[in-house]
Amino acid sequence: METKNIKAVYFVGAGGIGMSAIARYFIKKGYVVAGYDKTPTQLTQQLEKEGMLLHYEENVNEIPQACKNAKSCLVVYTPAIPEDHKELVYFRENGFEIQKRAQVLGTLTRALKGLCFAGTHAKTTTSCMCAHIMHQSHPDCNAFLGGISKNYGTNYILSPQSEYVVIEADEFDRSFHWLRPWMSVITSTDPDHLDIYGTKEAYMESFRHYTTLIQEGGALIIKKGLALKPDVKPGVKVYQYSLNEGDFHAENVKIDNGNITFDFVSPIESVKNVTLGHPVPINIENAVAAMAMAQLNGCNAEELRYGIKTYHGVDRRFDFKIKTPNLVFLSDYAHHPNEILQSARSIRQLYKDRKITAVFQPHLYTRTRDFYKEFAKALSLLNEVILCDIYPARELPIKGVSSKLIYDNLEKGVEKSMISKEDVLKLARERDFDVLVFLGAGDLDSYAPQVAKILEEKAKQKA
Repeated sequence: METKNIKAVYFVGAGGIGMSAIARYFIKKGYVVAGYDKTPTQLTQQLEKEGMLLHYEENVNEIPQACKNAKSCLVVYTPAIPEDHKELVYFRENGFEIQKRAQVLGTLTRALKGLCFAGTHAKTTTSCMCAHIMHQSHPDCNAFLGGISKNYGTNYILSPQSEYVVIEADEFDRSFHWLRPWMSVITSTDPDHLDIYGTKEAYMESFRHYTTLIQEGGALIIKKGLALKPDVKPGVKVYQYSLNEGDFHAENVKIDNGNITFDFVSPIESVKNVTLGHPVPINIENAVAAMAMAQLNGCNAEELRYGIKTYHGVDRRFDFKIKTPNLVFLSDYAHHPNEILQSARSIRQLYKDRKITAVFQPHLYTRTRDFYKEFAKALSLLNEVILCDIYPARELPIKGVSSKLIYDNLEKGVEKSMISKEDVLKLARERDFDVLVFLGAGDLDSYAPQVAKILEEKAKQKA
């Protein structure tokens, strides 16, 4: 379909974080934008306020008339939607142009200079950091983010003048193969989504193929020490980064009383005395990757320093709900064992001598089956672990796979228990906590505002 012929865009699975960013793009451009999602959420309600026509029943009759013309309506869907979804079947049988979310993003990376962030984890934080730096600087950027930026209250940035677009490159279902990056960061390649890939080797091959898609004249910024062997085109520069070594790295790191400063070391121009606006230890390395990408695309030293200092974080990524001397409550999207490990280490660094309690909701039966021992080892860095039932997302239950696999493998000395997610409110009322963290990519976080309110009211009563 020619872009000029599009008058309406319909989203099947509209409420996902990635889908909603594209929906916002088309809303801003003035198209009729509509769609279906399974359940209303805070995000879908916000989309409706912004002008999107949404419904929550799988019903062809609910599709607006403006979206029933195959010649002028583009249909965008997420791979999480089943193939026999009634509305998807209707569009398919009636000759509509149907594209995955990643295909639409791929089109944008051909029209603009795509600055893409890939990796098993850290891609949301690094892409949001880079987008904020760029947007506050003279190059500016568009951005399609995998999380809600706290700086902007959205997962989308529009800049009609900028030639750059920051994109989170998602490896799920090999979606990132649709992209044609100008430059890319690869943060990590720890095997994941083995329900899709089958083997670690297939997962790594997918990332290798992704590196072949970077455009000539562009660059790859890859975390030092990864097993991945890039296969870039001639003329694509390859840089390495990490916390303390590589072409881009940090030196003179100071963590003091909740503040973090460091020097950014770069082959282009080093930047001294950078203050981390969202002071979490793991974000030092994330900032190095984001600053490297921004610097390679024209941001100067002062813009880099200002961008990192004013970065406020991403919803559900080390997201502090309460931060007082006597009580800390935060939420983190970590849902892979290595993400849990990095999160646990960062919390332990910040709160060395305090009791840390984690409530963890595992995400996916297959991921729990494949990594339950690794989850248990990472969680065992904390003092207490409370496990909820597995969040199934797109999956059906697997016999013998439950949170108890993790529970049984937690190390000796770790306090442990199992609850249903609905019991977290009761837990908050009955228990006192020192440092409490919600972990996982499921719906446990939906209880965080209520838990925060309960804990704050209890603290007031004791004061």
